[in-house]
Amino acid sequence: MMDTVNSFVGIDVSKHSLDVHVLETGVSFRSSSSPEGRQKLIAQLPQPQSCLVVLEATGGYERLLVCDLAQAGHLVAVVNPGQIRAYANALGVKAKSDKVDARVIARFGQAVKPRPKAQGHERQAELDELVARRRQLLELRTAEFNRRGTSMTRAVKQSLQRSINAVNKDLEKIDRAILELVASHDDWQDRLRQLTSVPGVGTVTGVTLVAELPELGQLNRKEIAALVGVAPFDRDSGQWRGQRRIWGGRTTVRTALYMAALAAKKFNPDMREFANRLHARGKKGKVVLVACMRKLLTILNTMVRDNTMWSPRLAAAEI
Repeated sequence: MMDTVNSFVGIDVSKHSLDVHVLETGVSFRSSSSPEGRQKLIAQLPQPQSCLVVLEATGGYERLLVCDLAQAGHLVAVVNPGQIRAYANALGVKAKSDKVDARVIARFGQAVKPRPKAQGHERQAELDELVARRRQLLELRTAEFNRRGTSMTRAVKQSLQRSINAVNKDLEKIDRAILELVASHDDWQDRLRQLTSVPGVGTVTGVTLVAELPELGQLNRKEIAALVGVAPFDRDSGQWRGQRRIWGGRTTVRTALYMAALAAKKFNPDMREFANRLHARGKKGKVVLVACMRKLLTILNTMVRDNTMWSPRLAAAEI
């Protein structure tokens, strides 16, 4: 995929404008973030598949542009803003403006060559937004539950309960909308049925993987583990050997895998046996759980790659 790339484009995304820098030509320009502005921007880019377009994750403002770029055939990578800032500091770039940021993002793309996002469904952005809204509602409900538990005033408790009831109703509506959207497309429905055939993987985890991990089945086991953030990294220096830790990756996918691994350890005999073997070797509980998450992700990745349903032999295999 990256073999055809000979140009790197950085885009600094804000609510109302998009600042673009094409590294090879040195051309910089600004466009509106409106639908017309996004199409005008795409028309000024190098040929699709010949350039890598890099953007920062901006809390959602980048989603429509990413969708438009992908539909136009461009390779698009969405990166953590912290990585861009660290790269700018390493270059000694102290100035900060939208134009400067776009140029730094383009240089980051050339130096690091971040992995492009997998091509998603034409309605991928809609599914992503529904899943994100469900997650926001769950966080809000948890916060309101916690406030109700510490409140001493009756009127406040009643207000909090009304808020919780309203969130529960919204959650029911969002869940129905998600399932209806998935059911309306055969490829999504088949993928969800495939993923949930694994004991321990429920509908919520399955939908999260469909929405937020389209790379599933397209990468090898090491690449998919690193992408999600369940691959342990070394922490060594000289003769000192630190504890291996996981970090980075896609937090929302990792959270879904965490809950699925907890369920799999309890209800999936093969995963329970795998966890028990690790416990018997003296592994700590968190280490065992992360290993189960990684094992489960590897199994799901293999199933999607080979277009197969769950089978106990997958848990026993060294995939």
